[in-house]
Amino acid sequence: MITTSVAEAAQCLTQGKVLAYPTEAVWGLGCDPFNEQAFLEILRLKQRPIEKGVILLAGQISQVEHLLEKVDAQISKQIISSWTDRSNTDRATTWLLPADEHIPTWIKGNHPQVAVRVSNHPLCTALCNAFNGFIVSTSANPAGLAPARSLQNASQYFGSEVNYLNGDLGHNEQPSQIIDAITGKMIRA
Repeated sequence: MITTSVAEAAQCLTQGKVLAYPTEAVWGLGCDPFNEQAFLEILRLKQRPIEKGVILLAGQISQVEHLLEKVDAQISKQIISSWTDRSNTDRATTWLLPADEHIPTWIKGNHPQVAVRVSNHPLCTALCNAFNGFIVSTSANPAGLAPARSLQNASQYFGSEVNYLNGDLGHNEQPSQIIDAITGKMIRA
């Protein structure tokens, strides 16, 4: 299925299906993070080991604010600013945050933390809000190949095995930078 309807795309996620969708810089593959079968399907499609973990994508801070509770208040303000300051459109920021009991173990991989991004991409924001929570977000490509940058690229990779929410990519040239919120270390520059 290819749709431009955010409601239809959110329904796919609710039904345990895998969805390809445009993000700030590349196309992503997503699913309901609490549906282990859908998550394992993403790993199969990507040929990605479960140990690596994935990013959770949210449409608003309230969807992930429980993950900021164990972060220093000053750092928490910096994180929120990186997600809400629309003047920095060069690159989105994903933060490694302490995982709580609500995060499934398969999302984290072999890590004690979870990667989280609140998107400012209008379609991603609308999708997460229609789904009523955060979703899995990993680049739409099999391991070792370039991330999809169009619906055509994504469908060449995955054909009818996934559903597609068609729309425009954001204006970022590169996928999000990843920063460890506790150590401040840049994981992906």
